[in-house]
Amino acid sequence: MDRVRLSFVRVEGLPGWVYYMLSKLKKMDIPIMGILICFMVMSTFIIYSVTWDTKYSGLHTNNWVTFAVLFVAMIGLSLVDYRIWVRQLPYVLYGVGIVLLVIVKFKGLTINGSTRWIDLGVMQFQPSELMKLFVILVAAKLLAERNGEPLRFVRDIVPIGIVVIIPFAMVMLQPDMGTSIVFLAIFLGMLWVGNIRKKHALLGAASIAAVIVILVGLYHYQFDLFSKIIKPHQLNRIETFLDPASDPDQSWHVLNSKIAIATGQLYGDGFRNGHYVQNGYIPYGYADSIFVVIGEEFGFAGAAVLLFLYFLLIYRMVLISLACKDLAGCYLIIGVVSMLTLQIFENIAMHIGLMPLSGIALPFISYGGSSLLTNMIAMGFVMSVKLHPGSFSFGDERLS
Repeated sequence: MDRVRLSFVRVEGLPGWVYYMLSKLKKMDIPIMGILICFMVMSTFIIYSVTWDTKYSGLHTNNWVTFAVLFVAMIGLSLVDYRIWVRQLPYVLYGVGIVLLVIVKFKGLTINGSTRWIDLGVMQFQPSELMKLFVILVAAKLLAERNGEPLRFVRDIVPIGIVVIIPFAMVMLQPDMGTSIVFLAIFLGMLWVGNIRKKHALLGAASIAAVIVILVGLYHYQFDLFSKIIKPHQLNRIETFLDPASDPDQSWHVLNSKIAIATGQLYGDGFRNGHYVQNGYIPYGYADSIFVVIGEEFGFAGAAVLLFLYFLLIYRMVLISLACKDLAGCYLIIGVVSMLTLQIFENIAMHIGLMPLSGIALPFISYGGSSLLTNMIAMGFVMSVKLHPGSFSFGDERLS
């Protein structure tokens, strides 16, 4: 009895804000936190495996330190009500993102023919990564204002389309086709859950098909015009994707990736024993091509474990979305799910020959500060929805 009373007094004596934070922390989604920790361990070991005897030795230390710092920051972000970001700040953040993309255009750092980064001295920051979150916030706000009613073409779909198409076009000009496609995935995923009408969905599908037909026609009959739309290195990747044997030099990366993954078989060649990844046949094995390292050194079993973790993460996010009483929270999570799902599929598919090669990171696994920062902020938003699931009306000035 005495111990119970002492415990009660100790809790009652805490400052209100401390008690508030502790009460929220108890509601954190433990499975998601466990999955993120698994990603940190996997990412660090794989990066060490592919860089331990190279000039990039030490990246694994940077990786786990950055991961740990962002993990703590994610917890802090989750304590902030997500509705503040969705209702009060989305347009401001969106504007900041556009300004950063303009800075990239004129002051950006060019690497491998693509201008995507801002050099901050201590790191290279990629604004297009954060821009994906800003688009999700604005789209979630616009969709929530419709209160679940079927979307109107002019008043709802067109404004959201404009919000998406501006950063899409700016990122395409960098050029960065991989990230640009992510914006389209966010747009389509959020509209689908946002109750788009069937006739509008069919119109969108027909428009996409028409664009593809036009591009194919230009490729065959107006190649000069086509080459002005598609950058040379993007064209090379598409052509080698369609016919790898047409240019072995251009398809060297993908062919080696497919062979490396195949040689891994069921259980892989073992930690630090992958022939292709350890002998320089796979470029950027610590970054965009990290899935190849998993496939060769840990085989089908290792790749299956990674995919299962991704499945659990997305499953947990969908459950949180379904439990949320606020449409803005639901749409916010669906935007994050669309973003991560496309990136996971695109990264893995391009290394097994199902999609053209592009510069897209494998979420939570590839080395890269900008990508990891964006993904951990996204998880902070998801956790915030979990901690603040109450209903909220956009006509109400008070956050419930």
